[in-house]
Amino acid sequence: MPTLLDFRRRIRSVKNTQQITRAMKFVAAARLRRAQEAALAARPYAKELARVLRSTMARVESPQQPLLVKRPEERILVIVLSGERGLAGAFNANILKRAAEFLRSKREKKIVTIPMGKKGRDALRKAGFEFAAEYVNVLARVDLGIAREVSDLVTQLYSKEEIDAVYMIFSEFKNVLAPLLMTEKLLPIEKIEGSDEPEEEEAAPIEYIYEQPEAQILDRLLPRYVETQILRIMLESSAAEHAARMTAMEAATKNAGEVIEALTLHMNKVRQAAITKEIIEIVSGAASTS
Repeated sequence: MPTLLDFRRRIRSVKNTQQITRAMKFVAAARLRRAQEAALAARPYAKELARVLRSTMARVESPQQPLLVKRPEERILVIVLSGERGLAGAFNANILKRAAEFLRSKREKKIVTIPMGKKGRDALRKAGFEFAAEYVNVLARVDLGIAREVSDLVTQLYSKEEIDAVYMIFSEFKNVLAPLLMTEKLLPIEKIEGSDEPEEEEAAPIEYIYEQPEAQILDRLLPRYVETQILRIMLESSAAEHAARMTAMEAATKNAGEVIEALTLHMNKVRQAAITKEIIEIVSGAASTS
C-alpha cells in the first residue's frame, strides 16, 4: 500500500507536469493568435485574386495554358501538411489517417509526395513513398518564399508533364475546437473557388479593363493563383496546429488537476486511517495497563 510519502511525491510530480502543460497552453495561445490573424488576412487577397482570374478566364475562349490542361491521372503528386511536433492531440494522427486513405485509393497510380512538416515526413518515409521534395520547420512561421518555392516546383513538374495532378491534404482552420480535414485538388486548375456567400456568387461579374491581352495576363495570374493557394493552405494548417495544441494542453492541465484532487483524497484517507490506527493502539495500550 502506498505510503504518505509516495502520495506526496506523486502529487508533486503531477503538479510539475501541470505547470508545464499550462505554460505550453499559453505559448500555443499566443502563437495561435498570430497564426489566426495571418490566415484571416490571407483570405481576402486569395478571394479577390480568384475573382480576377475567373473574369480573365471568361474572356479567353480557348486558353492555351499548361496549368489548365487536363490529362488522365496516372502520375499524382500529393502535398501533405502535418505538424512539426506532437502534443497536439489527434491533429497529426487525423491528417496522416486522411493521407493514408487517399494514397490507398490511388495505389494503382504512380504517387510522388511532398511532405511539409516533420511528422508527415517521418510517416511517409517510413511507408516508403517517393519524395519530390521535403520541408520541415516551415509551418511554425510561414514564409512566402517557401510557398513560392513549392509553387514553382509543382508548376514546373506539371508543365513538363512529369505529373498529371496535384493534391493537397491539410487541416483547415475553422475555429479552435473544430478543425476541418481537407483534400483539395491544386492542379490542373479546373474551378476557381469563389465566396461562400450566395448573394455575392449571384452578383454580376466585374468588368475589368485590361491594358495587356487577356491571354498574357492569364499566363501570369495562374502561377500566382497556385502560389497564393499554397500560402493560404500553409497558413490555415499552421493556425489549425496551434489551435489543436492549445486545446490539448488545456485538456491536459484540467486532467492533471483532477489527478491531483484524486491523489489528495486518497492521501487524506490513508493519513486518516493511520491516525485512527495510532489512536486505537494508544487507547488499547492504556486500557491494558489499567
